[in-house]
Amino acid sequence: MRSEGCHLKASLLDYLLILVTAVVLQGLGTVAVAVPRSKCYALDNSSRIVDFSSWIGLPFEYEDKDSDLVVRFCKDVERRSQMGYVDFGRFDGFNGFVAGSGHVDFVQGFYNGDLLKCEDSYDKRGRTAQVNIICGNCSNGQCKGGFGCICRVTYESSCRAFVELAIPCEKPGPRVFEGFTVGFNPRSSEIVYNGMTQIGFQRSHHEFSFRTEQINVALYISAIASVSTLVRKPSFKVSPEKGLNVKLSGSGATGSPPTTLSPTVLIVDWRCEKAHSMPFGVNITIPIEGYEPVQFFLTKMCEYRQDQGGDSARGWATFGVISCIFIVASTLFCCGGFIYKTRVEQVHGIDALPGMTILSACLETVSNYNFGVCGLNVQILVKLLRCETDGTVLEWPICPKDDIIRFKRYRLV
Repeated sequence: MRSEGCHLKASLLDYLLILVTAVVLQGLGTVAVAVPRSKCYALDNSSRIVDFSSWIGLPFEYEDKDSDLVVRFCKDVERRSQMGYVDFGRFDGFNGFVAGSGHVDFVQGFYNGDLLKCEDSYDKRGRTAQVNIICGNCSNGQCKGGFGCICRVTYESSCRAFVELAIPCEKPGPRVFEGFTVGFNPRSSEIVYNGMTQIGFQRSHHEFSFRTEQINVALYISAIASVSTLVRKPSFKVSPEKGLNVKLSGSGATGSPPTTLSPTVLIVDWRCEKAHSMPFGVNITIPIEGYEPVQFFLTKMCEYRQDQGGDSARGWATFGVISCIFIVASTLFCCGGFIYKTRVEQVHGIDALPGMTILSACLETVSNYNFGVCGLNVQILVKLLRCETDGTVLEWPICPKDDIIRFKRYRLV
């Protein structure tokens, strides 16, 4: 009786937990299509994700006359006999779980098994096995109920085995926009790979946060060209709502179709309006027509308040515009003045440039300040300098108070 009460209490707690989780997810809106926690998953023919992470290592045994064959789900394939174990490959997590065709729903690949007597195998992968997964029962009516079984095993050679496995498959998840990537470089996919948000960007993480001094982040978005027009304009939410000013710009912010050869750029400009002990989370959502939206989180620390970066940029822009206007106006003024003096006043040479009269007057004033106390003319000074033919001395005028010209000699080195 006591155990039944505890079981009922646990069931109520589980129900409340599920209910609270559903309410929270509904409040947050759409949930990101996150990559599963293991490599034991596949996309079916409708691009829906099917996660078999709970099946990892589950054994399925097939009894034969001389030997038994054992498939450990998403682990390996072995043939066991009195002579020992023969390894027919280990699960390839990178590209070893794909959708099938015909009556086969999924295909698992196992590679790099025992190499003995299989040295001539392709790429020296040793013994290999292919497991064809059927969602349901075998064609001969086996595997009714339970976790399924192996329907039959065939050997292409002593180095290659084909296994037909019938299991009750997991329920398909959200539809994935295959080929869609988001990264920090044009050819990278750190944030989103093949339409699925990667670990570290599925929610706000302090370990994956950006520092305060980084005021913008450039994200490169790419997709398969044939379906790139399905990408829509992104949106974002900030948590906490106040304290971080975020703006999206670039070609990716307008919803331009991204392609593999021409990725679009989504620039996230963010500025800390106040210091905060916890990092800010920016939830960016990219809608995809006919698919689940792509959603990921960027996290930023705000250790201090940042100045208006936009005002500084606008100030430099204003300065540049004013400088350009001044240069153009000065050029037009000089050209107009030169034409006027040459055509109307009949002035030629350097004297025809506008402002040369004022410049000559200024130079004459400076010359008179240095040499005009004694009334020495510049032309006389030039003649005096030219009188020294041996090149050993240089005459320089010094004007005393009695207006008598004297010279100080400087020996040339």
